[in-house]
Amino acid sequence: MPLKGRAINILLLSSIVILFYAIKTRPFVIRNETKQDWGYPKDSLLNFTELTMEYGYHSEEHTVLTEDGYLLKIFRVTKAKNCKGRKRSPPVILMHGLLQSSDSWLDAGPNAGLAYLISDACHDLWVANCRGNYYSRNHLELDPDKNSQFWKFSVDEIGFYDVPSTIDYVLRHTGVEKVNYIGFSQGAGTFFIMCSERPGYCEKVNVLITLAPAARQTNTKSVPYRLLTAAIMNIEGLLRKYEIYEIFSKGSFGQEFLAFFCQLNWLSGRVCSTGQSMLDAFHPESVAEHTTRSLFGHFPAGTSVHNMARYGQSMVSEDFAKFDYGADNFKVYNSDYPPLYNLSAVSIPVVTIYGKNDGLVDVKDVEWLNDKLPNVVESFLVEDPYWNHLDVTYSRHTSVLVFPKINEYLLRYSVIQNLNRTGN
Repeated sequence: MPLKGRAINILLLSSIVILFYAIKTRPFVIRNETKQDWGYPKDSLLNFTELTMEYGYHSEEHTVLTEDGYLLKIFRVTKAKNCKGRKRSPPVILMHGLLQSSDSWLDAGPNAGLAYLISDACHDLWVANCRGNYYSRNHLELDPDKNSQFWKFSVDEIGFYDVPSTIDYVLRHTGVEKVNYIGFSQGAGTFFIMCSERPGYCEKVNVLITLAPAARQTNTKSVPYRLLTAAIMNIEGLLRKYEIYEIFSKGSFGQEFLAFFCQLNWLSGRVCSTGQSMLDAFHPESVAEHTTRSLFGHFPAGTSVHNMARYGQSMVSEDFAKFDYGADNFKVYNSDYPPLYNLSAVSIPVVTIYGKNDGLVDVKDVEWLNDKLPNVVESFLVEDPYWNHLDVTYSRHTSVLVFPKINEYLLRYSVIQNLNRTGN
């Protein structure tokens, strides 16, 4: 066997071994009181409402019920520390990326976290969660610890059910006709799926602001990410055989270990920062030390094995298509190949914000996507040449490099709220 082939096999085997350690769900959960005694950063132990309260903001928890019975937690920031006037309308929905939760928008702190920045600009902010993370691990009938059917989802279902249900809930609660939507990575890709599969839903949104949007990922540079998703894609059937359906959940060995190790001291924090860069791309000093020590209390937030396998497929496809079931495609789709998503259905104004140094969503794939979307009003390449994927949620420079462009378009599609509006 050629040397290159052996190296690839070794890397693949190594990723599978690591995967089995990381994949075992919820073997133990260390109590917060114990973590406090061990010196964990306080921010890493707080949930969304507690974190906002800690920094002088107020938020409330809501529950969204999807058409297929999933219960999703969504948070509304009701009071921002630095908003001195009336809030703007329409509401803004902020959706996280793969393996993240609403907490990811707070981890960079009040001077950089997008949830804080958007709220401080007096926008009525709703921070969403998709099925499978620790805030949305509930269902009307299915027990995630007992029913494998709970975990039979990927971005296909998140886009078909979760995104439209979240939009409908916010519209009903606030009494407005449209929202503004911001989606990061998976949070943007699932919006495209909604527009393709749910006619009329795109028209419920004024503007879509995409941050490093993940549709196809053919040109992804990250070797660890490619190996990980490829391994899961190839052994999904084996994992199913051993009744492993959930991956990288909060409370898993991998998450608990990272949360412990990354907060130990400056050296372990630097190791974690380097590991994060190896997964994505290097951007020296972009993520503050405090953020690195805290974020692993909320990341990874969990998803399904099936969803991770779906991302493995996106690495090898030239298109943005539904899940490829191989020989079963005809049974599922009445076609030998999975149907393509109709990106021309994303008819509303779209703003694309992306980085040149993104290791997970490559510039070439963003440019491919922009060519497919019919109404891109601006494609904004972040000025910093080292801006990468995870900078969107964790960089200390977000307030300078990204937020002004986001706020520009939110203001363009917003007005001062009527104080008598229902639900406010």
